Amino acid sequence: MKHNHNHDNAHGTHGVGIQLVPVRFEFTHPTAKTVCIAGTFNHWQPEAKTLHSTGTGIWWKETNLAPGSYEYCLVVDGKWMPDPLARESVANPFGGRNSVLRVASSPEAAHLADAENIPLQNDRLGGAVAGDHIVAGENLPLKNINKPKNKKT
Repeated sequence: MKHNHNHDNAHGTHGVGIQLVPVRFEFTHPTAKTVCIAGTFNHWQPEAKTLHSTGTGIWWKETNLAPGSYEYCLVVDGKWMPDPLARESVANPFGGRNSVLRVASSPEAAHLADAENIPLQNDRLGGAVAGDHIVAGENLPLKNINKPKNKKT
């Protein structure tokens, strides 16, 4: 499954001066025997990124990617499919969909990008951020600015 689109993912720089960002992929499928991920970040080679199983139907893989935009698909027991929890997808030349992953250049930029796409809410955990299955450099502590502090009188 090749895709000949140009992506802003710094492949042409061979890593010189590029800060890699930790990314965690997660997928839930209770009966899957193998789950891989293939995309523009690994030349669409699913065997290059096999997810690990927890034994309870949860599959995960941690990797480091350069900032940029990537297209990918999950390969579940040999069947190619878009990530059902991806925020964004695009049509591929085979009549299906590719999921899109945008890796921010810093954890702060990732939070700013998330904030642009989430409606204002009373708590941070009520929105899409808490349920995200792909975490790209989002290891900043969450602050609850809406909760009043308890003061002793």
